[in-house]
Amino acid sequence: MTTPAFIPGLRLCRDLYELGVRPLLDGVAHAAARIGAGSEVLGLDTPRSTDHDWGPRLQLFVDLATVDAGALSRTLSDHLPKDIHGWPTNYAPPGERVQAMTPTTGPVHHRVDITDVTTWSRDHLGFDATTGVSTADWLATPTQLLAEATAGAVYHDDTGDLTRLRTNLTWYPDPVWKRILAAQWARISQEEAFPGRAAELGDDLGSRIVTARLARDVMRLCLLLARRYPPYSKWLGTAFAALPDAAPIGTALTRALQADDADERQAALADAYELAGAWQNRLGLTEPVDATRRPYFDRPFPVIDATRFADALAPGATRTGAIDQFLDSTDVLGDPALTRGLFEAVEPAPGRNPAA
Repeated sequence: MTTPAFIPGLRLCRDLYELGVRPLLDGVAHAAARIGAGSEVLGLDTPRSTDHDWGPRLQLFVDLATVDAGALSRTLSDHLPKDIHGWPTNYAPPGERVQAMTPTTGPVHHRVDITDVTTWSRDHLGFDATTGVSTADWLATPTQLLAEATAGAVYHDDTGDLTRLRTNLTWYPDPVWKRILAAQWARISQEEAFPGRAAELGDDLGSRIVTARLARDVMRLCLLLARRYPPYSKWLGTAFAALPDAAPIGTALTRALQADDADERQAALADAYELAGAWQNRLGLTEPVDATRRPYFDRPFPVIDATRFADALAPGATRTGAIDQFLDSTDVLGDPALTRGLFEAVEPAPGRNPAA
């Protein structure tokens, strides 16, 4: 088929709802949205995105106790338009995890996912966020999943349940936010002297790898300071670069990554730490912390001594933080049941023995 003109996915999904789905609902109370996984949800889709799992698709939320989801899905299959602005509404292979838009002359194997808000929340996040979010819920939920739940677009919401879920997930409560920021500074503290130390032993590759790890941690720190849920690695740099206050820090991190001299790497990282520390001080979350570099004990490696920021934010708290601050597996972080189980193994609920 001739490739249609690219349309941002959220607009295409809106038009699927307005032109194709809403006229078939016959007064059924519902919410309609494009949230969850997908580059378009974060507003980062491009023509490259159109090859799979992109196109005119929706989540349609109804009362499953009163609406026959199977019958409604069949109605959509039989009566949805075959395309929206030239982009097929039919997906193939049907039922597979990865699907692509495919023209059809028969019934449409659509991607209108019919569910209710509570079920979607439990499936996507591991808990029902319409009734509130506990500290354990916040800490056991990867930031990528929180971003997917709060970004995207809601096209209609009769009952307000979906709006309430997204409002509840807008951002961490201050005590949780401080604890997560403290854990992020703690990650930096654990390796901030290592680029220079590795290079001192002639391990240039190791020095570069630690520098890249620290740059990633600073980028995630800045997103957290800006009250943005850090996305997973594919989109991390793009999200970081979009922050209004990130440009000088990005320049410092780029210098660190490009430097052929280990002393330059260590100095450029220290520039980034100082800027991030000053940013935190401007937020007024704690008493100001001196955001200037200093030697690492008696060794010639400039550091920020990031532990000081962690201690100011959450004195006495454990430094494991949220699930994606101590786990880094896509397969695990994409499975809410696994993340919640592993989080509780690290930090069990009061009075509960996770080994029991």
